Amino acid sequence: MSNQLRLHAEQQYADELKALGQADTRPRPPSWKLSPWATATYLLGGKLDDGTVIMPKYIGDRRIIEIAVATLATDRALLLLGVPGTAKTWVAEHLSAAISGDSTLLVQGTAGTSEESLRYGWNYAELLAKGPSSRALVSSPMMRAMQDGKIARVEELTRIPADVQDTLITILSEKNLPIPELGEEVQAVKGFNVIATANNRDRGVNELSSALRRRFNTVVLPLPENLDEEVQIVQQRSEQLGRALELPAEPPALEEIRRVVTVFRELRGGVTTDGKTKLKSPSATLSTAEAIGVMNQGLSLAAHYGDGVLRAADVAGAMVGAIVKDPVQDRIVWQEYLETVVKERDGWKDLYRACKKAE
Repeated sequence: MSNQLRLHAEQQYADELKALGQADTRPRPPSWKLSPWATATYLLGGKLDDGTVIMPKYIGDRRIIEIAVATLATDRALLLLGVPGTAKTWVAEHLSAAISGDSTLLVQGTAGTSEESLRYGWNYAELLAKGPSSRALVSSPMMRAMQDGKIARVEELTRIPADVQDTLITILSEKNLPIPELGEEVQAVKGFNVIATANNRDRGVNELSSALRRRFNTVVLPLPENLDEEVQIVQQRSEQLGRALELPAEPPALEEIRRVVTVFRELRGGVTTDGKTKLKSPSATLSTAEAIGVMNQGLSLAAHYGDGVLRAADVAGAMVGAIVKDPVQDRIVWQEYLETVVKERDGWKDLYRACKKAE
């Protein structure tokens, strides 16, 4: 087992990508490692003719992935939009791994992201000594993607200042990157494209200009459609993370996962699963990603301070922390939910006691 904390998608799933590449006889766009069919199979899972099982990376509507892959086969960039925790980054990384064999050409969007992060920078020691030259130029991930015909990723696009966002307009429309200091330009090689992710739920959002938005095909990644689908996602990712972190604990029991996901879905939706009781929703998004985080922390507690078996007491603290972000308003919402729903639900007494103790 690798001692790296987190492998890139193309490293972690190298065997699956290799098997798909060997079995893939369909037409491939220029510079693509896999065809659109094989790329969708890699994301959605399946079984190849030689018996190789491809594990699903995305559990949800197949058409969403097909539209995303088809977009990248054109000259339109792809914008994955959704509330936090809907697997935007996860999907973008795996699309890049399948198409380019390289998911590392990444620009992380923040309020401090500069224009150089999207264009290029300079080695200032070389620049001062010898002036502008190709040796002094420091390529950005975007520039390297253009030169190599690969996918570039821009995470949290709406967190980048608006004037920096618009740097992408020339790149996406003209497919070139001017370097006026050298009187040159970098022209994109076939296979180059951009996958950006964005959400409009967090603070610090900078809306995209209409000019930039037109250059993206927007695909909205929804929250899981039903309880069983979300439970499956949380179970799969929790087991993967447990193995990656080498936690000496048993995989989480399905019933414990189902209870955590049920709590999150009810508070998120503002109504109990039977539709009989209206609920107040907390300020937290309570996404699938947060449910996975709760299970992961619970596994760690069970492994290091318990007998390795996940119980209600192991998940209660992390669950309360995920729900109660505002110590005043969210606590009122949570206490009301505990007393009116959790306390009265059959088989949930242990979770009720654990959550009361964790407050």
